[in-house]
Amino acid sequence: MDTGKQKRQRTSEAEADMQMPPRSVDGLRALVIRIGRDEANVSLGAKAHTVLAKLLERPEEVAVRTITDLATSLDINASTLTRLSTRLGYAGFADFQSVFRDSLAARHRHFYSQQAERIVASRKTRAHDAAPEVDMVVSLARESIGNVEGFIAQLSADDLRGAARLLANAKRVRVHGLRQFSALASFVCYGLGMIRTDVALLDSQGLGVAEGLAQLQPGDVVLVASVAPYTRSVADAALAAKEVGLDVIAITDTLASPLVAPARHAFLIPHESSFFSNSMGAYLVFCEGLLNLVAARLGKRSLQALERRERLITALGIESS
Repeated sequence: MDTGKQKRQRTSEAEADMQMPPRSVDGLRALVIRIGRDEANVSLGAKAHTVLAKLLERPEEVAVRTITDLATSLDINASTLTRLSTRLGYAGFADFQSVFRDSLAARHRHFYSQQAERIVASRKTRAHDAAPEVDMVVSLARESIGNVEGFIAQLSADDLRGAARLLANAKRVRVHGLRQFSALASFVCYGLGMIRTDVALLDSQGLGVAEGLAQLQPGDVVLVASVAPYTRSVADAALAAKEVGLDVIAITDTLASPLVAPARHAFLIPHESSFFSNSMGAYLVFCEGLLNLVAARLGKRSLQALERRERLITALGIESS
């Protein structure tokens, strides 16, 4: 039997439903549960309820994709999303979508501190373990393994083949990533430079991204990398590259990424981890695989480039035995 407190709580929630729709994704999730239990003042048909639940499974996509794109991905009409929004009490789909955008922005603003909070909390819970330091490192390693398995599950042979072909055949290749992903950009640039010519970071001379793009011609390739919370200038560079006729390859995390739209080929790599920043393990593994594909595509040309490199290393005495 319901207690008086439970009844008052349900009444309060129903009144909240009547007054205004939720202004957070968590609030929407709670509303979906109440609707499913027939405890909310709002009622939805089975189809609409299923659509709302699916939207809440992909909040980042809802935040950035158009109503047409979302409807297509769900195999429904755009008008269904509009009706769902107004049924929930929103002024329209744009008002509904703003809830997801605001929640995404708030999460990105506190991404690093929230990750660190989890580390501190985890340390406290493991304080009595036999080897808490080992446990923390093992957990990170297993999380990286999970991220690798995540991208393996969604690899597209067509995209891999197409990206390898572009990176092998383009006259010029430029690689762009900032902040933490500047390290990944440097790694990809170094690896490609071992097996082919005219590869560089987009702003290698420090003249600026605009000048770097201006030196390229249609048919050249720009590879960009960024994940949530995204670096705005990298997304802007990807869009600008596409607009001037360059082929863009994106290494990012989800379909909601601003790097996906301008990319001819986009690769989605998970980075869920207890690391206090974005986990890089799966990204390095993927890039090693992509570089191997380019080397295989180049065939004898990659062998000749590596042999020439080895001769120069020997001549200059760069490596010690």
